[in-house]
Amino acid sequence: MWRLRSRACWEDAAALLAPRAATEPGTALRRTAVLTERCVFTAEGWEAAEDSLRSAEALATDDEERGAAACERGHLAYASTLLGVRDRADEARSALGRAAALLGPGSPTRPLLDFRRGLIAQHLSDNPSDATAAFQRAHAGATAQGHRLLLSFTWRHVAAMAEHDGKLAEARHGFAESLRIREELGYLVGIAPALASLAAVLPDAAEAARLRDEAGRLVRLLGGVPSWLARRLA
Repeated sequence: MWRLRSRACWEDAAALLAPRAATEPGTALRRTAVLTERCVFTAEGWEAAEDSLRSAEALATDDEERGAAACERGHLAYASTLLGVRDRADEARSALGRAAALLGPGSPTRPLLDFRRGLIAQHLSDNPSDATAAFQRAHAGATAQGHRLLLSFTWRHVAAMAEHDGKLAEARHGFAESLRIREELGYLVGIAPALASLAAVLPDAAEAARLRDEAGRLVRLLGGVPSWLARRLA
């Protein structure tokens, strides 16, 4: 399943999870996360993600599962808003607030929730200080849990906030760490964005151009995914 997901084959990965997702809350949430990731990278597949999410919500039986489902709803609504599909900002904030109330401090979903609250602060609320604090909490939690994929995202966004503040050395370090982790994990679909972000803060113009070219090659290899990066690199 990971191999399919990491190569942008989200529909195939979701199909593998579908039989167990019909009865198992955890698998239903994993399937929803896969389909939501497809939305984030392609701006397509919203109905399938929403249907999967409703099923996961219906299967949830305790606060941990309900909180995790609310976290997924918040992220799907955030992505819809960010990508200009439909303004669901209020839904995103409400869902993540509900998740925060349901998930305990030691919940394994808490770092992901912190990260997603940081995304809303960064991109929807334009609140850099809240975003930075949330990303740092998420980073600490992901480190403690050994959640390397999430770490690749927290490094990326901690770096983005450093870039926003003009701390380019910190930004380069964070983007480089994000890229390193994604390469080690084989998270192919996430490597091109990592390359492009690192290129944007490099002082060496030739090296930056090389990284952008490599990012473009990977985007073409994956059929124009991520769609938002394909447009930027065109």
